[in-house]
Amino acid sequence: MRSTHGKTRGASRPRTARFTRAAAVASVALLCAGSGGQAERAPADGTRAPIAREVAVALIESATLPRLRSLIVAHRGEILAERRHRGPRLDAPTDIKSVSKSVISALVGIAIAEGHLQGVDQKIGSFFARQLEGDDPRKREITIADLLTMRSGLERTSGHNYAAWVGSRNWVADALARPLVAEPGTQMMYSTGNTHLLSAILTQATGQSTYRYAQRKLAAPLGIRLGPWRRDPQGIYLGGNQMRISAHAMLRFGELYRNRGAHAGKQVVPAAWVDASLQPRTRSPFSGEQYGYGWFVSQARGHRMFYAWGYGGQFIFVLPDLALTIVTTSDPRGPRDMTHLGAIYDLVEDRIVPLFEPDAG
Repeated sequence: MRSTHGKTRGASRPRTARFTRAAAVASVALLCAGSGGQAERAPADGTRAPIAREVAVALIESATLPRLRSLIVAHRGEILAERRHRGPRLDAPTDIKSVSKSVISALVGIAIAEGHLQGVDQKIGSFFARQLEGDDPRKREITIADLLTMRSGLERTSGHNYAAWVGSRNWVADALARPLVAEPGTQMMYSTGNTHLLSAILTQATGQSTYRYAQRKLAAPLGIRLGPWRRDPQGIYLGGNQMRISAHAMLRFGELYRNRGAHAGKQVVPAAWVDASLQPRTRSPFSGEQYGYGWFVSQARGHRMFYAWGYGGQFIFVLPDLALTIVTTSDPRGPRDMTHLGAIYDLVEDRIVPLFEPDAG
């Protein structure tokens, strides 16, 4: 796994201070008893008790991450252990930040399957003819795939440009009016403006708001709560940020992708779309990680891993060959440093993943 510094696993990376193993083991009883708002779940027959105990140790250690709000570890769809540190309950809505981009990607895949969109090669010119009239003709050639992979070539609306963008009178027009700083389909430049354009496209193509479409096509089939979130001045729901679902709902969404789009015997997202979304198509110049359609693609200890990543430490990690899904939520407030993100990576890769490897004992 690469760190958020773009360095390989063997390179220097901030690491969190940890409890000693003895101290952690001594604290497991408190976790299992549900003290202090903490809880562990394990099968009634006790078949997973040893590994559940080890996962509980890792969760106790996670208490040393001051910004962490929750951590959930599920194996084969079953929650082995979960811990709420601070913040909302595990079943209460929370701002998932840019994990929303992975949700937008799922909605695009559903819209294509339903015939609302022609496919990932469809160009955006027909959706934004008025906004692009008289502009650089290359902008009309940007495809849905370019938006999904952050390769539109448009100047970023994220980072230091974000405040001005969401402060504009028309977010769609502002994103489209930005200059092309790279040829479409080439360089990845992470920008929420790309996924907001996808939200606008979904609104046009489906004839309903992004929220309504997400409610009908994802939230209801998955049995999760999704409330309305921020909209732009034209009423288009913000694409790729500020969706609000619970940590438990994040887990269910991760499990949906681990199971190639199926939930409770129903195909919610086309399996072919899940497979296509998790194919590496570009690489982030910031983190060095590969990126597909709204998902980062990586490895942990040699195991294939894909993950949704939201600002400040909102994560859904999925390792298919280990049947493992891990969710974290965090307090996004605080300094813009990588110490907290590096600590989450370390906890996942060094303490949790090894417990599920075939030779783990």
